[in-house]
Amino acid sequence: MEPIFALVLVVTGVAAGFASGMLGVGGGFIMVPVQIWVLTSLGVEPTMAIRISFGTALAVALPTAVNGAFGHHRRGAVVPRAALLLGVAGFAGAFFGGAVAAVAPGEVLRVAFGLVVIAAAVRMATAPDPKFAGRRHISGDDEVARGGGGYGLGGGGALSRSDGVYLLLGLPIGFISGLVGIGGGLMMVPVLSMAMGFGIHRAVGTSTTAIILTSSGGVLSYVYHGLAVPGLPPFSLGYVNLLQAALLAGASIPMAWAGVRAAHRLPADRLRGVFSLVMVYIGLEMMGAFEILRHLMR
Repeated sequence: MEPIFALVLVVTGVAAGFASGMLGVGGGFIMVPVQIWVLTSLGVEPTMAIRISFGTALAVALPTAVNGAFGHHRRGAVVPRAALLLGVAGFAGAFFGGAVAAVAPGEVLRVAFGLVVIAAAVRMATAPDPKFAGRRHISGDDEVARGGGGYGLGGGGALSRSDGVYLLLGLPIGFISGLVGIGGGLMMVPVLSMAMGFGIHRAVGTSTTAIILTSSGGVLSYVYHGLAVPGLPPFSLGYVNLLQAALLAGASIPMAWAGVRAAHRLPADRLRGVFSLVMVYIGLEMMGAFEILRHLMR
């Protein structure tokens, strides 16, 4: 790999790690477009480049999420039961999503990625934010499962906080995560914040923790379904490129801590604004909207 590509991946890892810690996302919405550009520039067939980018982004999201989750947990911003239930269901959904991505056309995957990112951004930007109660944990996970006020969740939310609801939410989130190579936080944070009544900081911390399991399911799927595929670039394990993963993760993991600190210092409305603007830009770029605009302006 040429040094310039390695440098671009390291810089991308810095941005993705910061976003992971600050926004509760895996950073895939930043890593995927850059990886596609690097791989196609190196001569990899575009559809294969998309699948490798998805699988590699999930592989990087895994250790980055572990690092970020520890930071959020130390600040009391993780609801363990919710994270576990979402993560277990997300694991299964992500494995199936990766299987579908292994046979889907490249353009379909690009459009799906863009639509998911933009839809999540619009929802996060327009829905009202439940108040973050800030109360300390006083009565355990069981109270959270029953809809109680432990962990400072607040009283808002349109859905019950029962175990079954978390599992039902985790499956489709995991599927979309595996299908488009994101850890699941792009969807999980809005769902936890808007539908489940979590304050934004609790939503970010719990999402980051659930991503550990969701990303694991997606990584296993991309590795398994890419093992027998010919023409993969060097250092590939199925649809996961180990060299790119090392460059991205080496930069993103330490930056996740900086993102965690930023998340707990920024006001909730500013955090939501950063989340939404970055997502809309990346989604439009992946769908080719800016390329169409440039063509029309010529």
